[in-house]
Amino acid sequence: MNNTFKANLDFVAKPGNWLGVWTLYLREVRRFTKVYTQTMIAPVVTTLLFLAVFSLAIGERAGSMVGGVPFLEFLAPGLIMMSIAQNAFANTSSSLVIAKVQGNIVDTLMPPFTADELTLAIAMGGASRGVLIGCVVAAAMSVFVPFQITHPGYVLFHGFAASLMLSLLGVIGGIWSEKFDHIAAVTNFLVTPLSFLSGTFYSIQRLPDAVQTAALFNPFFHMIDGFRYGFIGTSDGDPTLGVAVMVGVNAALWLLSRQMFKSGYRLKA
Repeated sequence: MNNTFKANLDFVAKPGNWLGVWTLYLREVRRFTKVYTQTMIAPVVTTLLFLAVFSLAIGERAGSMVGGVPFLEFLAPGLIMMSIAQNAFANTSSSLVIAKVQGNIVDTLMPPFTADELTLAIAMGGASRGVLIGCVVAAAMSVFVPFQITHPGYVLFHGFAASLMLSLLGVIGGIWSEKFDHIAAVTNFLVTPLSFLSGTFYSIQRLPDAVQTAALFNPFFHMIDGFRYGFIGTSDGDPTLGVAVMVGVNAALWLLSRQMFKSGYRLKA
């Protein structure tokens, strides 16, 4: 048999390194489950504090209607999504930055992983943390806010899609960052502002027309708006467009992440 043909045949028949991917994924999951007080309990407390502060601040107006539901029911999905986004991003970005600073990133790069396998394992670890935190926060918040799920499909889709998007963004930020100050800057000047200013606490219909139009180009708005639509049944934007935006943004972030792993950008000396 021709050697070239045999090599091509072996390449096609070679299964993916699924055991390695699963092992790396479990490592990422165990990173945050081992310190659950910091990674799971703290976000719940923080989110409930936000809820309490808003309840106290608006007082009797807490029952005022926004989007056809009481304000606190409108607010709850935004707070859940904020927790999902921040924790998914923190998991992947901290994993890579810590590995680079400590000099053990080689332990991740040396095994026979492809760029897609590295992206899959690390990103899914972050996405798992985001989804898990979202479920825990929602369960805790349901004790104080009697919200209901109107469109479960949108809740599930946007919950996972947002977790994956922020997880991939964390991968990109973690690879780009060379020290903790860099990733802190990404968090403080990109992730947190976009999470807060994309309709988390309010309806964008209260904003000027030009700002509302600009919000439609912000994927953070679509992930929050679509997630909230799944709960209350109304939205500021087109839910179908939001699904398309999330799919497109995640695909673009995936391609960028795998290319950074493949090229060794800021990973290899």
